[in-house]
Parts: sequence; structure tokens; C-alpha cells
Amino acid sequence: MKAITIETEKLNKVAKITLLFWIMKIIATTLGETLGDLLAHTLNLGYAIGLAITGIFFLMVLAIQLKAKNYSSILFWLVIVGTTTVGTEISDFMDRTLHLGYLAGSLILITLLLNTLWIWNNKIGEIEVYPIFDKKVELFYWVAILFSNSLGTAFGDFLSDNVGLSYLQGAMVTAGVILIVVFLHYATKINHVILFWVAFIFTRPFGATFGDLLTKTNAEGGLDLGTIPATLVSVTFLGFLVYYSHKKELV
Repeated sequence: MKAITIETEKLNKVAKITLLFWIMKIIATTLGETLGDLLAHTLNLGYAIGLAITGIFFLMVLAIQLKAKNYSSILFWLVIVGTTTVGTEISDFMDRTLHLGYLAGSLILITLLLNTLWIWNNKIGEIEVYPIFDKKVELFYWVAILFSNSLGTAFGDFLSDNVGLSYLQGAMVTAGVILIVVFLHYATKINHVILFWVAFIFTRPFGATFGDLLTKTNAEGGLDLGTIPATLVSVTFLGFLVYYSHKKELV
């Protein structure tokens, strides 16, 4: 990992990997799931239009993020929400519009992710997730995050639709994987970057299945809160944590 000084940290563009980061990531994935379903189902826009809307939002905030000279928690988490929301639409579009199925979709997305990481490693010489100063490295970072969140969505839906697990069971399975990654991080010398991407992928279906648990009907195994209330709750929680993170930057 690169040595970090006060001067170089000011040029960093991405969030530090802490417990707060993972909590915010899970809430952002829940928001991405509920907001994606709000566009496609509640507003009845369909997956193609939902993908277009979320894709435009993602590209807009990403462009602003790439032009920024240093890290901003507000901007960073807007891009994360953009990846989680468009990731939901990508996964559902591949399955329900193109009829590829979640298994095939997951295989396609994991291939794209692995190729992105391979190209990143070959072009840059290493893969680091914090700190990031170079725009080329940052672009690889966001492409990998987009594919990771899309893959996590597809895998979570695969557990519920193909394997037949309930939303709560799916959340427990993915939570178990996350706990294993935490154990491996502290108990072994496995490369921290590998563990980061595994955790990043599986926090997505954990948040997504929790989002489905909140919004789906009782007959489908959910709590039937609806996409609008669930989205508002997720926005409120994430907004509070982003504000808290932003205030910490100013200290």
C-alpha cells in the first residue's frame, strides 16, 4: 500500500476503507435496489427506460467525480448510489428483457469484472482501492465497482429466483460470506485487495435482498412496505451518514 502523508491524502479521490464505509455501502445497495424497483415497477417505466435514467445519472455524477481535485464524501457516495441503482437495472434488464437468466447474467458480469481487474493490474502494475490519485486508476476503480454491484444484484436474485431461498435466507447466506471474509482478513495473509472485491460483491446482494425483504409482498416473503417508503428510509439513513462523514472531513 502507498505511504500516505497529509499532503498526499489531500489529493486522494476515494473513501477510506473503514467500518463506516461498509455500513454506508450496504445502505447504498439497499437504496439502489429499492430505487431501481421504484423506477421499473412502481412507476412502471420498465427496465430499458429505468436503465437509461439511472445510466444518465451515473455518468453525470461520475463525470463530476472524475473532474474533482480531491475526495468529497457527498460526491463519492452519489457515484456509489449511481452504480448500485444502474447495477440493479443492468441485472434485471439482462434477465427479464434479454431473458438471459440470472445465472448467465452472473457469469457474464463476473467475466467483465475479472477482465477489468486483469487489465487494471497489467496497465497500472498493481490494484489499490485506497488511496487513489490518478484519474486513469480512478476510472478502473469505478468500472470495477459498477460491474461488482451489477454482479452482486444478479447473484442475489439468483439465490432467490433460481435457488429458491427466501429474502431473509439469501441475506443470511451473503452475510455468512461477508463474515468469512472478515475472518480471513484478520486471521490470514490473503491479499487485502482480493478480500476487498469479494466483500464488495457480496455486500451488494446482502443489501439487495434486504431491500427486497422490505418492499416485496407478504406472499413473496417480504414485509410489503413498498418501494417509496423503503427508498425514503434508505435515503434518510445514508444521507445522515454522508453528512456525518462530510463533517469528519472538515475537522
